[in-house]
Amino acid sequence: MKIKYTLFVIVLLYLLSIDTAYGSFNEKDSLDCAVLENNYVDNLDSLIDLWYIKNAIKSQYPDSIVVDPEICDVPDSVYIERLSKIPSVIDLTYNKIVKNYIYVYVKKRRANVQYMLGMSDYYFPIFEKTFEKYGLPTELKYMAVIESALNPRAVSRVGATGLWQFMYGTARMYNLTINSYVDERRDPIKSTDAAARFLSDLYDIFDDWTLAIAAYNCGPRNVSKAIRRAGGNRNFWDIYYYLPRETRGYVPAYIAASYAMSYYKEHNLHYQRPKITLATDTIIINDNLHLKQVSEVLNIPLKQLSDLNPQYKLNIIPAKASRQVLILPLAYSGNFIELQDSIFAYKKSIYFNKDNTIKSPKKSHYVYQPPSGKAKVYYTIKPGDNLGFISEWFNVGLSDLKYWNRIRGSRIRSGQKLVVYVPKSKASYYRKINSMSFEKKQRSIGKSVLSSTVSVETNSSNSDYVYYKVKSGDTVWEIAKKYPGVSDYDILRLNKLPNAKKIKPGQKIKIKKKI
Repeated sequence: MKIKYTLFVIVLLYLLSIDTAYGSFNEKDSLDCAVLENNYVDNLDSLIDLWYIKNAIKSQYPDSIVVDPEICDVPDSVYIERLSKIPSVIDLTYNKIVKNYIYVYVKKRRANVQYMLGMSDYYFPIFEKTFEKYGLPTELKYMAVIESALNPRAVSRVGATGLWQFMYGTARMYNLTINSYVDERRDPIKSTDAAARFLSDLYDIFDDWTLAIAAYNCGPRNVSKAIRRAGGNRNFWDIYYYLPRETRGYVPAYIAASYAMSYYKEHNLHYQRPKITLATDTIIINDNLHLKQVSEVLNIPLKQLSDLNPQYKLNIIPAKASRQVLILPLAYSGNFIELQDSIFAYKKSIYFNKDNTIKSPKKSHYVYQPPSGKAKVYYTIKPGDNLGFISEWFNVGLSDLKYWNRIRGSRIRSGQKLVVYVPKSKASYYRKINSMSFEKKQRSIGKSVLSSTVSVETNSSNSDYVYYKVKSGDTVWEIAKKYPGVSDYDILRLNKLPNAKKIKPGQKIKIKKKI
């Protein structure tokens, strides 16, 4: 009897230790997972829009999406053993949060994940080559799985774009071109190079790959704050609850992606291989060219060409000012070289003017119909404002604000007048916002301005600017976050800094003009 009791105690202690090791998984953790899961599912769904995927769906394996319950109900010990066998310098901890994300990959979104496995044949060699160039762990390639589901056209709800989901400011800081015709955040090669440099910078800050991955999602400032709040602990799971909610799920999702891409066979997942051209050729273009010209002369589907060259937003290669590249299936590169004179001349008058400048689109005669039951008020943009602030002050959706004012990106200028539609009963209140100070507008939505966290200095030789004295450990990104309406790119441009590494402790940098 005593032996049986002793065995019972041993088993109970073992079970308790397992629960502690895996972490208690509560309702709060479920919410954290749901935030990132929704973003991930959105990206997976957008993957279906790619030409290669649409064509692959027509011939998908009939038995590849069958779910065997026993395959998904894997014991925790098996997950732990499998993760330990993945060659990775990045810590692949297993717990119930990670398990929840593994279920997303191997059970909830199986069909989509199979297409992503197929696309990895095209993109992973690009990622691995780039990461090796910078001396980074090649397993960082799995970050693109949770960032964009390997869709170069993926756009998040806050405007992050491309395989590596760069925001505008960070993209410009790492020298990616973004204009009306080109968005290099969508360029697989250039965006991967920028992501590698960004990750290298983050690792230099934290000296820990798990923290660098977390910082890629929420920024180094948020990770540094979480470390301070956790009493200086630098283990991701120790600072977990001090991180923004979405970032809490980001590292577990990365671990789950590493697992799913390594052990897909064990879960009866198959490569759903889209007919993407793995063998491609890069053609240097020195003159303006429309992808339709290439498509119709060489008889290549336009959507296929567009997906191979996703950086060209309007299917126009604006190469007259500076040379650009065209990615073609290798089988067509010889034909392009042989027929290039005919290709450039084909329907040239339709796509370009006589001097080969790009034709401007015709003006639309569409007249916007204001929402019913709403009153129109105006707001004049002040220095330091951004669209996010303005949408909160007027309690309207950001997408609505941009739609009403025909704003495609996020760039606005001081003095620009915006139209805002508000409830008629509150129109008089919202009209007053235009004359309020920034502090008062923030207080109106329950937010305060914490000026005490910002070290501001003035320079007697140029008192028109606000200055900041760089401290040890500061980054341009973190400094910009201390000033409403200022981006890291603004600081680099104002101080004529070539990149974010060109700041050092004690340096005094311009932030913005005084209001």
